[in-house]
Amino acid sequence: MDIETFESVSLILGVGGLIAFMTFIMWDLAKQSKAGRFGTMILFIALGLGLLGFLIKTVLVEVL
Repeated sequence: MDIETFESVSLILGVGGLIAFMTFIMWDLAKQSKAGRFGTMILFIALGLGLLGFLIKTVLVEVL
């Protein structure tokens, strides 16, 4: 495995791991604050939009 392949795979795994961890943090925040079903949905929408924006930006950079 050459260095470029290693860096590409590491970037995908690292960013994927961070996104998974941030999703866990959102779930834990909703659980600890006793937000309820509606509050949890609002937390995931509001904080998830930041993750979605990052993913869209990454896809657009690759496409363009």
